[in-house]
Amino acid sequence: MGTLSYGRAGSTAKFDDRTLAHLQLVVSAKLRRSEGFFFTWQHATSTGNGHSSIWISSSIPLVFEYAARAQPAINREWLEKLTLSANGAAGLHLVDEPRAVAGVSPVSLVARSEPALTR
Repeated sequence: MGTLSYGRAGSTAKFDDRTLAHLQLVVSAKLRRSEGFFFTWQHATSTGNGHSSIWISSSIPLVFEYAARAQPAINREWLEKLTLSANGAAGLHLVDEPRAVAGVSPVSLVARSEPALTR
């Protein structure tokens, strides 16, 4: 389980490494273009079934910390869905990973849970 740390106050959210890797690719692409946006995800039902939204901007510290040394494989279809979401008016919404298509292997690059943002 990796951690997304956000802002100077040290707010954190836990995501599995695979989800975190996909998020890092989408977020970094937006920030390279100096585009701010909202990032929203659902909380697990065990934590009240709510959601969190944070404003992502290049002026706000953001740290991706992975639990494992190995880099997760990247699902191109999921990456495309996340990128389309991030480019929409409502911002990036964490959606479930599409099932892999038989015979198609994921791309290996640099993860998934439903945490609440904590301080």
